[in-house]
Amino acid sequence: MKITAKVKRVHNDDPKMKAIASVLIDDCFVVLGIRIIERNDGLLIAMPSRKTSDGTFKDIAHPINQETRKMFEDAILEEYNKLDDEEE
Repeated sequence: MKITAKVKRVHNDDPKMKAIASVLIDDCFVVLGIRIIERNDGLLIAMPSRKTSDGTFKDIAHPINQETRKMFEDAILEEYNKLDDEEE
């Protein structure tokens, strides 16, 4: 599976949200709205979600297994780290 990520830094009221990403899978399917969040133990990706009627959030697209999630994380965080390199 070929995963191509694009990342754009965001500046908003939430200091923990660092960027937003999109992922192109095998040049034929795109997932938009993946958030890059900073936590105490490092960066993580949060898949696109929507608020349900009971006020909780539910992912609307997500990897099915840990191997695929790691592929997404690696591609997205690699592009995010390039943003830091470009700003130096």
